[in-house]
Amino acid sequence: MAVLTPGSLDDALDALARHPDALVLAGGTDLMVEVNEAHRRLTGEETVVAVGRVPELRTWIHDPLEQHVRLGAGVTYGELESGPLAALLPALAQAARTVGSPQIRAAATIGGNLATCSPAGDGLPVLVALEATVELMGPDGTRTMPVAEFMLGVKRTARRPGELISAVTVPLLDGWQGYAKVGVRNAMVIAIASSCLAVDLPMRSVRLALGSVAPTVVRAPDAVARFGELAREATDPISDQRGTAAFRRHAVGVVATRALQRSLAA
Repeated sequence: MAVLTPGSLDDALDALARHPDALVLAGGTDLMVEVNEAHRRLTGEETVVAVGRVPELRTWIHDPLEQHVRLGAGVTYGELESGPLAALLPALAQAARTVGSPQIRAAATIGGNLATCSPAGDGLPVLVALEATVELMGPDGTRTMPVAEFMLGVKRTARRPGELISAVTVPLLDGWQGYAKVGVRNAMVIAIASSCLAVDLPMRSVRLALGSVAPTVVRAPDAVARFGELAREATDPISDQRGTAAFRRHAVGVVATRALQRSLAA
């Protein structure tokens, strides 16, 4: 297959303009799992645009005036789990620490997680709870949209042919935030159910986003009054080899309630 390795953002956008249906490859951690488990078959006819060497995608900026962090799509979960980004975005850091092994976290990117759009993606409930926006660049220019609207369903997004996820902008909230998930073991596990809770004290709001319990990440509004119950009611899980639908409903109510209890004690 043809593999293009652009060295700049302009080169990457030019490659996608010429090959709008190309497979965009960042860390490759999701793709290789799909290939190895025969969920995706590569025919050799594909064009791959590998963006791992694009420096503009690997940077991040903290804007203290606008109170947000702009993450380049190529920022890895390894970078998010510790250091200055972990201090700025604690719930995203907690989610990052649950992603695979250290080797996976060193390669997996925030943009790749968004592009794959799995309901079990660990970073996605955090981005939805924090009301992050995604930036897309393509032949028609640059556009931004809420992450919650970008995710259309299981592995379906609003990305258009020829577009590249260039960045994610995450607001900085004044209040406790945290992420938790349930899996079949304690580490290196796909979530059976997950939740992110974020408190915004100036706005007097509590946001709850739930993962791996519906075709895409869902918000549970009005969560303070009937927190755990609302979390369970917002779900539409499936039964599979990792857990039943009933267990997923119960588990998401438990992890959501625990997160609320921790936030109120903070």
